[in-house]
Amino acid sequence: MEVENIKTIHLAADHAGYEHKEAIKEWLKNSVYEVVDHGAHQLHPLDDFPDFINLASLAVNESPTESCAFIFGGSGEGEAMLANRYPEVRATVYYGGNEEIIKLSRQHNDANVLSFGSRFVSVEEVKSSITKWLSINVLEDEKYNRRNGKIKTTVASLYK
Repeated sequence: MEVENIKTIHLAADHAGYEHKEAIKEWLKNSVYEVVDHGAHQLHPLDDFPDFINLASLAVNESPTESCAFIFGGSGEGEAMLANRYPEVRATVYYGGNEEIIKLSRQHNDANVLSFGSRFVSVEEVKSSITKWLSINVLEDEKYNRRNGKIKTTVASLYK
């Protein structure tokens, strides 16, 4: 379980994803990665996911090839939408089903953030997905490099 350049894993969750995040943090504790928990640090039913997802997303944005993030919410959708506001973040959502999407998000799209819908996946499914995701490197095929380059150029133009 090791992507070529990833050294740091960032975690973040709101109340809906708190228990999943805590379980994954404990599971990753003895891994080869530095694990940074951006919160929530306690279960609070009225917290707001942007407070925590922003911190993890900013961290990945500052080191997009050497870090990644696993973020957790009820559906994972809002969390991914927010994460994708950062120009160097490429977030995808997983809330169960065919794990092929995990593979393709890395291989084809160079995703560096995986957002989980905690209401739809068990902790064991999350562990399986993370194990798979961390074992997959980005394909260096010309068409994927071209497409990912176009995404990067488009996003960069939005932030000028």
